[in-house]
Amino acid sequence: MNYFEFYELPVTFNVDKAAVKKKFYELSKRYHPDFYVNESQDKQQEILELSTLNNKAYQVFSDAEKITHYVLQLNDLIAEGEKYQLPQEFLMDMMDINEQLMELEFDADPVAIAKATGEVDQFETAIVGEMSNLKQSFDTAGDADKKSILLKIKDLWYRKKYLLRIKDSLNRFASR
Repeated sequence: MNYFEFYELPVTFNVDKAAVKKKFYELSKRYHPDFYVNESQDKQQEILELSTLNNKAYQVFSDAEKITHYVLQLNDLIAEGEKYQLPQEFLMDMMDINEQLMELEFDADPVAIAKATGEVDQFETAIVGEMSNLKQSFDTAGDADKKSILLKIKDLWYRKKYLLRIKDSLNRFASR
């Protein structure tokens, strides 16, 4: 059973936070292990698993990035350790930024750090905006269109992950 089924929600990137919170508390009460101490070991184990499932589902539904990852995973579009091939154009743009990072390795010039950070922020803003539009489209699309939308979201998700690694490097330089 996936988290959406467990919470009786449609598969969506934009979950209703109030409905999630309400369902979390409802299931927390229903599956609280203390209410089952006089039950058999099997029943106690089942309740513990359901309680754990509820907590994990709530953690995912409370974080937009985790929801994105979960929906992609649910649709067999990403796997742990996957080596996704980003588009060549994006990689060329990132190569320019990576060259700036290599220069910053030897000379952590605040002006150069700010310039590189600005460029990364522009890419990230564009990705976040496009991903937001696609997520809304997914939620209203018919089944026939959902797969192609998910593939675009997957690509943007990997681009964003790449940018986060660059931002981490920039933050290290800025904190020196």
